[in-house]
Amino acid sequence: MFRSLRERNYRFYAAGQVVSLTGTWMQRAAQDWLVLELSGSSPAALGVAVSLQFIPTLLLTLWAGVVADRFDKRRVLIGTQSALGACGFVLGALNVTGVVQLWHVYVLCFVLGCFSAVDAPVRQSFVVEMVGPAQLTNAVALNSMNFNLARIVGPAISGLLITAIGTGWVFLINGVSSVAVVLGLAMMDPAALHRVTMPPKERGQLRAGLRYARGRPDLIVVMVLAFCVGTFGMNFESTLAVLARNVFGRNADGYGLLVTMLAVGTLTGAALAARRSGRGRPRLRLLLVGAAVFGVLEATAALMPTYELFAVALIPVGVAIMTFTTSANSTVQLGVDPTMRGRVMGLYMLLFLGGKPLGGLASGWLAEVFGPRWPVLLGGLASLAAALAGAAVLAWRRKSRVAQSDRLG
Repeated sequence: MFRSLRERNYRFYAAGQVVSLTGTWMQRAAQDWLVLELSGSSPAALGVAVSLQFIPTLLLTLWAGVVADRFDKRRVLIGTQSALGACGFVLGALNVTGVVQLWHVYVLCFVLGCFSAVDAPVRQSFVVEMVGPAQLTNAVALNSMNFNLARIVGPAISGLLITAIGTGWVFLINGVSSVAVVLGLAMMDPAALHRVTMPPKERGQLRAGLRYARGRPDLIVVMVLAFCVGTFGMNFESTLAVLARNVFGRNADGYGLLVTMLAVGTLTGAALAARRSGRGRPRLRLLLVGAAVFGVLEATAALMPTYELFAVALIPVGVAIMTFTTSANSTVQLGVDPTMRGRVMGLYMLLFLGGKPLGGLASGWLAEVFGPRWPVLLGGLASLAAALAGAAVLAWRRKSRVAQSDRLG
C-alpha cells in the first residue's frame, strides 16, 4: 500500500506535501470565510472568488504542459511553490493589519490561480519521474491520501483558528507551511529521478500534443468526463460555506467540519485506490462507475434535511469522487507516450479544472436565486448523466469494432 515511499526522492516530496497541503486547506477554508464576511454572506461573491482562482487555468495550463515536457520539472516546482506561499503571506499581511478589502482577495485569488495553473500539470507529470511507471498508480493514490489527510486536518484547524485569532493568521501560517515542500524538492537527488528524454525544442509542440490526444478516442472519453465532473459535480465544495452558514446556521467551525467529513471520505477512497494499485492499471469501467456513483450520492446528499445527516452523507460522496479521480489520473498518465505526458496532462488539467470558473459562477448564481442546495443537486445529476453518456460511447465503439472485425473476417 505504501511501496512508493521506498523511493527516497518521493519520501522527501510526500513529507513536504503533508505540511504544505495542510496549510493550503487552512487557507482555502479561511479564504471562503473571509469572502463571506467582506461581502455580507453573498454566495455570488464566493462564486466570483472561486472563478477568479480558476480562470488562469484556461489561459496557462496548456502552455504549462509544454513547460513540463521541455524543462526540469523539479526546478519549476520550486519556483511555483515558493510563489504560492508568497500569496499567503501577502493576504495574511493585508488581513492582520486590517486593510483587506474584497477586491484584494479577488486579485490574490487570480494571482494564486496563475501560479497554480503552471504548477498543476508540472506536478502531476513529475510523479512518474520520482517513482517510475511501475509505481505510478500507487504514488497517485498516496498523493491523494496526502491531499485528503490535509483536507481533514486543515479545515478543522482553520475553523478553530478563525474563531480564536481571525482569518489573517491562518493565511500567514499557510505561507510558512509552503517552506516544507520547497525544502523537500531542494533535498532530492536529481540523479535518482526516472527522467525521460526531452523532446527537441521546435515550433508546434503544443499543437502536436493536441493532435496526439485527438487521435486517442479512449483519452477523449476520459477527458470529457473529467470536464463534466470537475465543472459541475465537484464545484459543490464552494457551496459548503454557504450551506453551513445560510442553511444550517453554523459558524466557521461548522463549515470546517463539513469539509473534514468530505475529506474523511476522500481519504478512505484514496486508501482503497492505493490497495487496488497492485492489481495493475485501472480499468475504464471503474472510472465510469465511480463517476456515476458519485453523481447519485451527491444528489442524495443535497436532499438531506439536517446538518448532521448532510455531514454524514459527504463521506460516501468523498469515497466515490476519489475512486473516479485517481482512476482518471492514472489512466491518462499510463496510457500516453512519455514524451507527450506533460502536454497531455496539461490538457487533462485544463479540462478537469478549467471549467471551474463557469461552475463557480453557476453555483453562486444557483445558490443566490434558488438556494444553496441546488448547485449540489444539479451537479450530482450532471455527473451521473456524463458517466452514462461516456459508457454509451465506449459501448458503441466496442460494438463498431466487433462489427468491423466480423466484416473483415
